[in-house]
Amino acid sequence: QLTGVLDDCLCDIESIDDFNTFKIFPKIQKLQERDYFRYYKVNLKRPCPFWADDGHCSIKDCHVEPCPESKIPVGIKAGSSNKYSKAANNSKELEDCEQANKLGAVNSTLSNQSKEAFIDWARYDDSQDHFCELDDERSPDAQYVDLLLNPERYTGYKGPSAWRVWNSIYEENCFKPRSVYRPLNPLAPSRGGLEFDGLFSWTGLCLEKRVFYKLISGLHASINLHLCANYLLEETWGKPRWGPNVKEFTHRFDPIETKGEGPRRLKNLYFLYLIELRALSKVAPYFERSVVDLYTGNGREDAESKALLLDIFRDTKSFHMHFDEKSMFAGDKKGAKSLKEEFRLHFKNISRIMDCVGCDKCRLWGKLQTQGLGTALKILFSEKEIQSLPENSPSKGFQLTRQEIVALVNAFGRLSTSIRELQNFKVLLQQTR
Repeated sequence: QLTGVLDDCLCDIESIDDFNTFKIFPKIQKLQERDYFRYYKVNLKRPCPFWADDGHCSIKDCHVEPCPESKIPVGIKAGSSNKYSKAANNSKELEDCEQANKLGAVNSTLSNQSKEAFIDWARYDDSQDHFCELDDERSPDAQYVDLLLNPERYTGYKGPSAWRVWNSIYEENCFKPRSVYRPLNPLAPSRGGLEFDGLFSWTGLCLEKRVFYKLISGLHASINLHLCANYLLEETWGKPRWGPNVKEFTHRFDPIETKGEGPRRLKNLYFLYLIELRALSKVAPYFERSVVDLYTGNGREDAESKALLLDIFRDTKSFHMHFDEKSMFAGDKKGAKSLKEEFRLHFKNISRIMDCVGCDKCRLWGKLQTQGLGTALKILFSEKEIQSLPENSPSKGFQLTRQEIVALVNAFGRLSTSIRELQNFKVLLQQTR
């Protein structure tokens, strides 16, 4: 039932399917396998800031295996404690270097040769641009995780603890369409149609609030699709078999079983894909500068990774039906600024809720995908700063940390995979009829 033009933009689902399948998906898969993008530093021990942690998952598939220090590429491992170039040997520059490290602001996307330019930028605090609560990478609890060895999939984590997280996101931190009711337990049997009221209405919600709701709903749909596509089908003699679970997919997305809500969720997934696609096309000038390397310490690997990333940017720019973010926050300046701040704080709160997820693997991927979307929003609201970037030095006005870059690419990679898996489920459903 997924066809036609999406609401709030001029793009149709079929065009996105073709573009993703033939252009984006194969390349983003390759990019995610490269060293720069496969290692993500995350703190999985941060306490839940909203309620007592009551649901830690002890199932073995919930466990995340951190990466041993010896496996991390030297350029990534050095992180913000990377030294400047040899030119930074006099005491004044060393003092500035130490100050920059204390601020945790040295951007490890750049090679050592480029880092002298960072001393000024290190003093710049861009926290007002952040849509996410960022982990402190210097915390002893922050560890590198190899994303390829800890794939997102169904772990068995469910029940009141899991429902509480999504309930808090939707009921307390989301702008909702009128008459959409989400129960604490989304798997509970229907109570007279209250859960998914057919009188779905956007009355009273401006474009910005509609967009916010669709982004969160699309993220939820994408995560659910990953779990359905990579489900524990059976475990015999300690050998698990993972694969697509058509029954679970139907339960979560079938129009009849969800009283019409399932197709809307999937349309919101496409809408989220368009938003992040737009962000990638907008941030291209940042990476096209020679001053930016995807720095791991391996020159050949770094050059190949950057070439592949720039190739993906060329594809994103060639897509002719982008979402137009200029239509957002376009009212009177005072009202627009207030609305943007409300938008940012709501999203920041949602990023903090991810520290309440009891399953470590779910928390890892929830934090990464939330940070990826937060980075996309930061990009979309920084167009002027990106356009005025200097070619040969970092900019005070706009900067991305390695963590934000890794999250941005992997989050979009997850959306690309979701849309690809959706095609697979369409085939499987036809075969079962």
